[in-house]
Amino acid sequence: MITKNVEKALNEQIKREENSSRLYLAMASWAERAGYPGAADWLYAQTEEERLHLLKLVHYLNDRGGNAVIPALEAPKASFKSLLDVFQNVLKHEEFISASINDLYAVCVKEKDFTTANYLQWYITEQVEEESTVRSILDQIKLAGTEQGGLFLMDKEFGARAMVKRVALAAAGGMTQAK
Repeated sequence: MITKNVEKALNEQIKREENSSRLYLAMASWAERAGYPGAADWLYAQTEEERLHLLKLVHYLNDRGGNAVIPALEAPKASFKSLLDVFQNVLKHEEFISASINDLYAVCVKEKDFTTANYLQWYITEQVEEESTVRSILDQIKLAGTEQGGLFLMDKEFGARAMVKRVALAAAGGMTQAK
């Protein structure tokens, strides 16, 4: 059985993961309209990955005897100044999610729910990887500057990164195997 405090914190994280998925969907749509099909593809893959994260939490909470709540959400930001602006927002959001998962972990430790704390180790490791990836992308975008040729090559790189991400998602069982 899971405590009410841990259940509440997990439901907050479910909401944040759903918000992440929708935020990346809005960013992907912006990138697609702005002429960055590779970046759009990578962001669409991020959308799928965040949805998988939320599904894993829903299943976990229900499996532990809790009640996963699917919340109403506000529309995410959908307008950006540039590709750099998009990815600066991605990094800011990933840092927020990392802090949120750390807070959730702290609740689990306080409640002596070491099973859930252990389960969250996967999310903690995932966030380190996510932040590192986005920082690397930002470094490359900054190197390209506003040169169209550099941004074109970056966009091609995004397409390759998206393919790798989709293969990893499929290997993890994709959307149907979120447990």
